[in-house]
Amino acid sequence: MTLDPLNAFLHLEPQEGPGPTIGVKDVIDVAGMPTTAASRILRRIPERDADCIARLRAVGARIVGKQNTHEFAYGALTTSPHFGPARNPWNTDHVCGGSSGGSGAAVAAGLVDVSIGTDTAGSVRIPAAFCGVTGIKPTTGLVPTGGMFPTSWTFDTIGPLARTAEECVWALEVMAGRPIELREPGDLRVGVVESLFERADPRVAAVCEEALRGLPGRHEPVEIPLHDEITTILQLVLLPEATAAHLHWLRTRLADYGADVRARLLAGLFLPSTAHVTGLRARRFATAEYERALGSYDLLVAPAMPILPPRLDAIPDDYRLLLIPYNSPASLWGVPAASVPCGFVDGLPVGLSLVGRRGEDGTVLGVARAYQRATDWHERRPPLAFDASTREVVYNRQSLSKGV
Repeated sequence: MTLDPLNAFLHLEPQEGPGPTIGVKDVIDVAGMPTTAASRILRRIPERDADCIARLRAVGARIVGKQNTHEFAYGALTTSPHFGPARNPWNTDHVCGGSSGGSGAAVAAGLVDVSIGTDTAGSVRIPAAFCGVTGIKPTTGLVPTGGMFPTSWTFDTIGPLARTAEECVWALEVMAGRPIELREPGDLRVGVVESLFERADPRVAAVCEEALRGLPGRHEPVEIPLHDEITTILQLVLLPEATAAHLHWLRTRLADYGADVRARLLAGLFLPSTAHVTGLRARRFATAEYERALGSYDLLVAPAMPILPPRLDAIPDDYRLLLIPYNSPASLWGVPAASVPCGFVDGLPVGLSLVGRRGEDGTVLGVARAYQRATDWHERRPPLAFDASTREVVYNRQSLSKGV
């Protein structure tokens, strides 16, 4: 299998069999395969699978390899200085998002049926949107995180990326160990977060506004309570927890971190000792305000990302700051959130964000499935795609004929 054009996989052990093929983000343990977190520091070969991987194997899934990620899953680009960047199959000069970037790229290119990513503050949803696939951050705690290298114990989740909502449902049910009851769209109350449409690139906003017309329910404009404060609250909790997982290496191997990850870990080190508990208290308050103001809505919708995937050689200085308002709320509240393909701008994918109430993953995925039954954006194939007959990544000349 030739993967150099995308650099989506770090370790490959293709397995034969009838079950669906699964790629695993390289912060989740797979027995016998290295776990490196795309870093120079971590290298272990676990003897047992992470809990979610063991459940997938039990139903016959084939684990084919470990996928590229932003170093230690602590960033939104998947541009590891140690393993190189994963590339967007729609245009390899552009980023595929992160930190589950290899996962999004591999699904988009058809290298695997399903990828298992992690989402602490957007790391499934960002690459899903940038790569034109479906991805869901489930309700926090729904999928066990045993066997995952942590970023933040409070916010870490494990979620699937796949072409369709139905495939995500299958993977999520297996990993959660229980059925996900899909809600059939009917008289839904849908909150449209207008401020996130206004902040987005007008071309992205226009695509998402068109997609709204295909969503059922009563649409009402809403504002997220404490939206500007949510980012600060999340960081007060996330930064110290991430740093705590790296304390030994920060003392002994500081120079082995990439510059961006090192800077964020040191920022967590120098926060005041009261930051974490203050953040946890503020999180409870912000979640209560969300439930009071928006708890009666079945769904919140907005652009999944405010920008198109930037070029690898022209990443905006404010890249992270642009994305955070679109991802932090669902992570802070612990609610399910999905990105669903809804169109293209200049040949690059655009995703629509669907955010549900805590524990109502079936509503999010039910609406996503209904939208995909009425549209074909999730069926589009990028210029770089996997040819099953030759087992190579090839240029797909037919992709542009679909009107992308």
